Amino acid sequence: MGGGQQQLQQLSQELQALDQEIEGLEGEVSDLEDEKAEIDEAVEAIETLETGSTVQVPLGGDAYLRAEVQDIDEIIVSLGANYAAEQNQSDAVEALRRKQDMLDEEIASLRGQIEELEEESEQIEQQAMQAQQQMQQQQMQQMQQMQAESEDGDDE
Repeated sequence: MGGGQQQLQQLSQELQALDQEIEGLEGEVSDLEDEKAEIDEAVEAIETLETGSTVQVPLGGDAYLRAEVQDIDEIIVSLGANYAAEQNQSDAVEALRRKQDMLDEEIASLRGQIEELEEESEQIEQQAMQAQQQMQQQQMQQMQQMQAESEDGDDE
């Protein structure tokens, strides 16, 4: 009986670890989706702004400064690995869309990992249910044996 309890505890710990891993991956997906939304906002701004437009420039700490766009074809876009490049309007949009495509691939990969972990979790849950049913059957058999023994003892 102790072995069944130990198995259940081990399965429970495995489920907990999988749940934490799934939660972490879902957090990563959420962060990447937020990044994609920020890129959408940037693309929309780039496509609608013109030279001479007035914009709010974030300074950090929720402080903003009103500024005028000097030249819409001088957009600095991060290329990754701490590199950036000045690009014209259409090239900047294209670079941001490529970045979104990479984020989409990363999100798809993470969702695939989440799916695999969820399947593994379901299998462990089934194992835990089977182990619990076996324990209950063993307990019932022991109770029946004890009852039968006590009834045999009453006959004497």
